[in-house]
This record gives sequence, structure tokens and C-alpha cells, in this order.
Amino acid sequence: MQTVNDPYQEIRPYHDDEVPSAIQRLIQDDEFINAILSYRYPHASGPLGWLLKPALKLYLTKKWNNIKTVQDVQLHVASYMRKMIKTTCDKVTVSGIEKLDPNKAYLFVSNHRDIAMDPALVNWCLHQQGLDTVRIAIGDNLLRKPCATELMKLNKSFIVKRSAKAPREMMKSLSQLSSYLRLSLDEGQSIWIAQREGRAKTGQDVTDPAILKMFFMEGRKRKQAFDAYMEALNVVPVAISYQNDPCDVDKATELDAVNRLGAYEKSEFEDIQTIVKGIVGDKRHVHVAFGEPVTLSQDSPESMAAKIDAQIHQLYRLYPANYIAAGVEHDSVTPAEQRLYEQKLAQAPDAARDYLRQMYANPVLNQSKTVPTSNTPTSGLTAE
Repeated sequence: MQTVNDPYQEIRPYHDDEVPSAIQRLIQDDEFINAILSYRYPHASGPLGWLLKPALKLYLTKKWNNIKTVQDVQLHVASYMRKMIKTTCDKVTVSGIEKLDPNKAYLFVSNHRDIAMDPALVNWCLHQQGLDTVRIAIGDNLLRKPCATELMKLNKSFIVKRSAKAPREMMKSLSQLSSYLRLSLDEGQSIWIAQREGRAKTGQDVTDPAILKMFFMEGRKRKQAFDAYMEALNVVPVAISYQNDPCDVDKATELDAVNRLGAYEKSEFEDIQTIVKGIVGDKRHVHVAFGEPVTLSQDSPESMAAKIDAQIHQLYRLYPANYIAAGVEHDSVTPAEQRLYEQKLAQAPDAARDYLRQMYANPVLNQSKTVPTSNTPTSGLTAE
């Protein structure tokens, strides 16, 4: 319940009693309505926009009339996910989920390839197994529009204040975030957070020790040892593998621009366009692998990060394009897969093709350097 003494009100997801008013604000938000119209009816939304807007608002009011709680929102999102998986994925499979205790809350530290789909697919797999969905860490750089904030906070997302620049302001926001993570876990709510800020555009899935130092800020405040506090968080690595990354050519082009020009300037709506592309783009086979809780013994943030990386690298599902890019022979590499890979390369500008190759090759190279973890069985999940 919302109170004036809520120290997390600014960053936390909405509570049940806040859902109906948040939905009403969304429906009345012209930028939100315009975004839907331009996406669904790009040719009709111009001159006829004044006619379509009231009709769309009325439609959404009726469609969302029964959404009263956070759980209602999650079930609504699940229906969208089912449709999206049917149209953009050959299949979604999962491993390791059977080892999760439904009575425990976990801090899932995940590799990060897609802004929206990574946590959405983790949630889908949990939901399919009858487990509760996660609270999602999202950077405030993606919430420049009020309607984006409303949508994310309705969908169990909490805000990571990356825009804070002054040292004191940064420390305050990181401490608040660390405290909120622990509170969520104590409330029995699992968390999804990326292993580093930003997507791994090079295919190098590496945990930033700074993330783990942020986790421990609350432990330090409580005067607890690093090992004991971090183990109590139930940190579980997660590896998400896309056979085809819908944004791969864009990532390679950006990496090339940074290399040649020293920087890459995003357009105003590029983040939103990237999110949409990741959602509606062809992903082929997607695999979500849950690891095992990280156990510690006299560890530092750096050595703990290495343990998380070892699990993610070993759990990563390799596909034909990965082997082809790395120059490794494998039974899955058929002439048809080779042609698809060549077609993919041809889509990228010449200067960006090496980055595209690296993106798909690095998971193979990382896995070859990693000591194997225990194998977990794979089970197929479909949208049926």
C-alpha cells in the first residue's frame, strides 16, 4: 500500500491498489496512444488520427477494465507473450528450472542480449512452470517518456537510476537500490538483473563486479561479511541464448561506428525502436538456462563475478551460426545453416561484418575456456 513514508516509492513497481489509476493514466496519455496508432495503423494515423484516438481509448478502456492487480497485469502480459512466441520463435526451451525451490526467492543475474525480451523470456519460463514472475531491474535511460515509466512499473519493473552523476547522488541511489533488492527477496519476490549495464553487443557475457558491490552495500550497512551476505541473496546465473538476434546487424553497425568515429550517437527514439525490433523480430530457437546458486568462500566481488561468468558461459546454448562464426566444425552446421549465416553477413555493411562474426563466435570461445558445470536436462516449452 502506498504511504508517504515509503522510501522506495520513486523506484519500485506499482502495488495492487495503484494499478487501476496507472492504467487510466496510460489510456489518457496522448504519446502512448499515438505510439500505438503509428505502430498498428501507420498509414491511417495522420489525418484521421483525431478520429482513431477516441476509438482506441474506448477500446483500451473496455479491454483493460478487468485489470485490477499486479497479477492481472502479469496474466495479460503472458497472453501477449504467447502470441509473440508463436510468431517470432521456432521454439523456447528451458533447463535448470526444475532445481528452483518455489518457496525461495532468487536474485537472477542474467546475460543481457535484448532490452525487453531477456526478462520477458525468463518470466515466461517461470510462469509456464507455475512459479512467480520476477521484479525486473530497468535503467532510467529507457524511461524518458511518462508512458514508458507507467508500463514498466505496471510490469513489476523497478528503476535503476543511471542518470545520477554527482558522487553523493550516485551513492544514495545505489544504496537505495541495494536496500530495495534485499527487501524484495525478503518479501519472497525474485529479481532479474543484467550482469552488467547495457547489452553485450560483442557477445561477451561478462559480469561487472560493480554490480555485485552494489548488491553488498546493504550487507555492509548491516555489518555482515561479504560471503555470508551474498550467499543469503540466492544469486543464480541465467544464460539466455537466441539462435537469431533480431538486432545483431544494428549492434555490429554501432560497434563499427564507435571504432571508427570514437562514439555512436543514438537517435531520439532508437531505444524504443530497438525494443520493438527485439520483440517482433525472428528469433528462431531461444534457450533459457537457469544455473545453480553461487556458493562463496572468502570471495571478492571479482572472484564472485568470475563464478557467475563460468556458469553463464557453460550454460549458453550454442547454435550453428555460433560454430560457423568461430570456425568450429559441428554436426549442426548444415549447408542450409551455412547459407543463412552468409545471408546474415551480407545484411551488414562491410566494415561491420567482423563485429557480427565476433558476436556469434565469442560464446563458443568463452565456453571452450570454461570448466564445465553439472549438466542440466533440457525441456521444451511451447506457446500452446
